[in-house]
Amino acid sequence: MKIISIITAAVMMMTMLVSCGYGKMSDQSTVDFVNSMGVGINLGNTFDCSGEWFARTVEAQETAWGSPIITKQIIQGYADAGFGAMRLPVSWTVLMDDDGNINKDFMNKIEEVVGWILDSGMVCIMNSHHDSWGDRFGEDYDAAMQLYSGMWEQICKRFKKYGENLMFESMNEVGIDGIWDRFGGTTDGKDRAYEIVNNINQQFVDIVRASGGNNEKRHLLIASYWTDIDLACDELFKMPYDPAGKCAVSVHYYTPATLCLISEDVSWGKATTEWGSEADYQQLNGLFDKMKEHYTDKGIPVIVGEYGCLGDNKPREVIERWTLDVASAARERGFCPVLWDTPGGEYDRENAVFKYSEFIAKLTSIK
Repeated sequence: MKIISIITAAVMMMTMLVSCGYGKMSDQSTVDFVNSMGVGINLGNTFDCSGEWFARTVEAQETAWGSPIITKQIIQGYADAGFGAMRLPVSWTVLMDDDGNINKDFMNKIEEVVGWILDSGMVCIMNSHHDSWGDRFGEDYDAAMQLYSGMWEQICKRFKKYGENLMFESMNEVGIDGIWDRFGGTTDGKDRAYEIVNNINQQFVDIVRASGGNNEKRHLLIASYWTDIDLACDELFKMPYDPAGKCAVSVHYYTPATLCLISEDVSWGKATTEWGSEADYQQLNGLFDKMKEHYTDKGIPVIVGEYGCLGDNKPREVIERWTLDVASAARERGFCPVLWDTPGGEYDRENAVFKYSEFIAKLTSIK
């Protein structure tokens, strides 16, 4: 009886470890890993909430921007719809103490959700999101690097036992505007601004690889300068050295911005509601071909970590056509497109169903 009990306990322990996403790393290349993801989606405006107006509690951060408390059922609904990857934006510094320690309850919640994502069969891409790294590094480089390093050291320690389907992303949309204004019409400070972003990405890789466990071979996602395609293809942006050779590059795609990002006229542009002209397709294909030439063709896989046609001023058919065409253009070049989705967006989190199921079926079937 005692031997049987020990065997039973061992089997239960192994089952638990597998269900938590623990596992070995394979020798699969990051190119193949990214290509196998298919189409992904973001769990946006959830654990990435930031600002000074809500209580500094785990529940307040999770729900501040309109999300219900995330459950396993909610996560499973994304996987059941056919998404192969879920990007998990996280703002870690919002609940840090003055000594740079990540709130334990928050870390526990993130780990729970990571487990649900992996259990569902999706890849989880976990990042540092609204942590204001551009501002921090522009104001006090040494203090910012200390904070950034401490954050990733804690994350790496907690998640180093997790298997291959957990991917770390260095940061979100970061540029050092306090040193170089990309819209200012000058290159003053540009070299230094790029140097800082390159240094952050190298520090990220160094910390992950030195943390041991499965992190030694984990697939990593490197945020390009402002995750902008033109800036990512600038000769000043450098991919970090990685002894494991397992890095992909991230860009975001909200082009044209006057269609994708605004619902009414603003100082920098007039809101548009149409898309699909020959010029539109030339722009899309030209930019994606540029990424393919600079990265994919050189063995560096590309993840379009965010893309979306946002706002309620445009016809539904335009939103769907733009989204499907962008995803198709990405997959044709081996990129993984990850749709930006937030509470009130494509997915009804309260009922764990997509609002436009036929559209989502078309999207997730793109190969």
